[in-house]
Amino acid sequence: MLAAPLLLLLFLPFPPSSGAQLPDTDRVQVDLKAPPFPWGSMRLPKTISPKHYDLTIHPNLTTLDFTGVVRIQLDVHEDTNAIILHSKHLHISNVLLFATEGVKPLKVSEHPRFNQLALESDSVLAKGRRYEVQLEFAANFSESYHGFYKSSYRTSSGEVRVMASTQFEATFARLAFPCFDEPAFKANFTIRITREPRHIAISNMPMVKTDELPGGLLKDHFDTTVKMSTYLVAYIVSDFLSVSKTTQHGVKISVYAVPEKIDQTAFALDAAVKLLDFYDDYFDIPYPLPKQDLAAIPDFQSGAMENWGLTTYRETGLLFDPDKSSASDKLGITKVIAHELAHQWFGNLVTMEWWNDLWLNEGFAKFMEFISLRATYPELQVDDFFLGKCFEAMEVDSLSSSHPVSTPVENPTQIQEMFDDVSYDKGACILNMLRDFLTPEAFEIGIIRYLKRYSYQNTVNSHLWESLTNVCNSDDLDEGRIKHKEFCSKRDVQSGATKWYSGDELDVRAIMDTWTLQEGFPLVTVEVKGREVRLSQERYLKTDDYSLTEGFLWQIPLTYMTSTSSTVHRFLLKTKTDVLYLPEKADWVKFNVDMSGYYMVHYAGEGWNSIIKLLHHNHTALSSNDRASLIHNVFQLVSTEKVRLDTALELSLYLSKETEIMAVTQGFGELVPLYKLMEKRDMAALENQMKDYIVDLFRGLIGRQEWTDSGSVSQRVLRSYLLLFGCFRNYAPCVSKATELFTKWKESDGTMSLPVDITMAVFLIGARTPEGWDFLLEKYRSSLQMSVKSRMKSAMSTSPLQEKLKWMMKHSLSNVVMKTQDLPDVMVSVSRNPHGYKMAWDFLRANWHILIKKFELGSSTVSFMVTGVTSQYSTREMLEEVRSFFGSLDEDSGSEMRCIRQAYETIEDNIRWTDRNLPLLQAWLDKRRPKPLHEDL
Repeated sequence: MLAAPLLLLLFLPFPPSSGAQLPDTDRVQVDLKAPPFPWGSMRLPKTISPKHYDLTIHPNLTTLDFTGVVRIQLDVHEDTNAIILHSKHLHISNVLLFATEGVKPLKVSEHPRFNQLALESDSVLAKGRRYEVQLEFAANFSESYHGFYKSSYRTSSGEVRVMASTQFEATFARLAFPCFDEPAFKANFTIRITREPRHIAISNMPMVKTDELPGGLLKDHFDTTVKMSTYLVAYIVSDFLSVSKTTQHGVKISVYAVPEKIDQTAFALDAAVKLLDFYDDYFDIPYPLPKQDLAAIPDFQSGAMENWGLTTYRETGLLFDPDKSSASDKLGITKVIAHELAHQWFGNLVTMEWWNDLWLNEGFAKFMEFISLRATYPELQVDDFFLGKCFEAMEVDSLSSSHPVSTPVENPTQIQEMFDDVSYDKGACILNMLRDFLTPEAFEIGIIRYLKRYSYQNTVNSHLWESLTNVCNSDDLDEGRIKHKEFCSKRDVQSGATKWYSGDELDVRAIMDTWTLQEGFPLVTVEVKGREVRLSQERYLKTDDYSLTEGFLWQIPLTYMTSTSSTVHRFLLKTKTDVLYLPEKADWVKFNVDMSGYYMVHYAGEGWNSIIKLLHHNHTALSSNDRASLIHNVFQLVSTEKVRLDTALELSLYLSKETEIMAVTQGFGELVPLYKLMEKRDMAALENQMKDYIVDLFRGLIGRQEWTDSGSVSQRVLRSYLLLFGCFRNYAPCVSKATELFTKWKESDGTMSLPVDITMAVFLIGARTPEGWDFLLEKYRSSLQMSVKSRMKSAMSTSPLQEKLKWMMKHSLSNVVMKTQDLPDVMVSVSRNPHGYKMAWDFLRANWHILIKKFELGSSTVSFMVTGVTSQYSTREMLEEVRSFFGSLDEDSGSEMRCIRQAYETIEDNIRWTDRNLPLLQAWLDKRRPKPLHEDL
């Protein structure tokens, strides 16, 4: 580690305790030849806990390093000689203990593998006493996107400006200052930041004063935070500008961005005001800070971060230009803001005790995106997009390498791996199922009780289930909320146990433990014989080893409707098999109404035939979500040989009449991967037959799309999707129109205003020629509109020009022209390009060690690259190549990561699927003999 100048004692945050004497020495070095480290666990001991941090930071944006001093107030819970805390890549010096007896230096030893420091005293730190420890530290800015790291941006005049920002979740506060870097060690933080006058500093709390220092520097003092975990601490030093408004509850909201993009912040500001007011009222707990800042960071790995009082975002996740941003951009930005502001309660106010229960933070925040936007932005039609989250979760959860929602983790890589679709999307989907199960009113009462009971504390799964049990028989029921009082006066709470299961009293914990403590999800097989419905459950798993499906049992809140009644019937399936009886015979039965439950359904016997008949003759008898879930389920069941491929394809024929976004996009989601497998197997004839079938299926719907920005959000998002697909697949009317528009746009030097929702299709066609691709790059370089740049980048990565694809990956890695934060998206997009998939794999292998250093082992970004680049391989040769590379790694370079096992499993499943089903697919397509369409370019 590089050493930096030490801070002098005169820069300490506050003077030593009364009566204390400074020691003769002012420097204590880490003793690398010290006796064995006094602590042997990855987790910190509970003998000592922090009460308050006084933290002073001086970042130098010229030398790209920082110095600091932290003084931590400690409570001792058991007699001890050692203070164990976290530090990583920090040069530590001047470690002092402040006690009533005086000030003395502490011996310092280090455990690099555990990122731990031991501060040892020659006298006992006594139980019940309070002490203070002070450490000076110095480091270079982090080279990744975690800890305290450098970000930069280029102005329109070409000047590169540097700033510094933090990202501490999950285990990266230790990169910025010595601390007890575990979520249960909550404390208050008083922060001071030294800066140059040309910069501003912002942190979790408002600034209370600024001091002038020698040499023209300024020191900003920030108010003390509420009690919170280290991963929520944040500070930024930059030249940002801001815009502000105040909520109805008196909270100041500010949005920060680089100066030339401040005019793209108005939408985010209004959304944040509206959403914070909504949560304030919904949770019935006032937002506890005086301000909430939202900052758009030029270099940012994840989508956003919920730091208390200072949420941070990618620029694409916050900046919106009403003239250049699409309907999809508006929906995405609003959801991200809703997610981070929900965290101010779920995660910040009430925090999981350890990372094994991360879903209590992330599942709730993802779920609350939809609850909040349904109420505050009904025009965004957010319900049209929730189901896709459950399908994404099931894709991961159907592999044997999946994990329970709540699963043991210890080291930083394992913790990083928890930030996946299981914690976020499955978490949200099982909460949605529980809300439907208990009723929205009972669920709301329960989660408010949970937040009020555990404010400023840490929780485990069982705390949530207890709060959601017997919600009206509670001492802490908020009778002041009229709707809660009215609901409980009905005495028909939690949907009534008898409505679900005629037997035991409803046990929320027993039910939900089956969804959070075991991995995977159930497949419910339904067989109807007259009025009798036979039910059975098993784990749905894409594997040849059926022993892996044994031993799983869920308590499943089944819902169903029939051809004879639109009433939603309910039944709690608690056993492996059961029987229920319909009121009367029915032509068809649909289980998992609106797919409110996190399970799949197989209709045995004639069940699928009756469903297919219904869809072909009267598909609107079922909701859009029901139709989407049937499309999803039937194609997924082909993988486990429960359903023949030709049955699934027969069902898909109804899609020629479909118009709703969820069902249409799910149809694409199941059909497109079939030809993507063939693209990488040299099967051009069958590949083109499959492509022609899909275009033929949606020809009518594509043809009815206007090249405008008219319609609802869902209609506009669907239009973008359909026209993009039409151009991808060389559907002549799409290609002709897009070519015409691109030519005109290029002739105007990019000044012609294109309808926003169709720009991606236009750019895609333009990127097919060297001249068009170069023109897009020129406009990409000069554009300040983040959503426009994002669409250009995506279109350029679809080009058939291989040298251009290589150029994109190379320059994204070097952070020249294209940001390194965008490299994972570029690489995965190139991997899905039939002209680039092998280049993306070769690039991933060649740059593996650079990538895992930049994006961190175990991160969702590394997982996205690994699974994204390999997910469409379906040959034994490629499986062997993938195994050979990842098998050559050691643990420090990622060999134990879950995403590698997921990659193996996915390729193995692809091989099984193609071996079993390609002859069937060929026969079915031959039988249909679709109209010949234009060949692919």
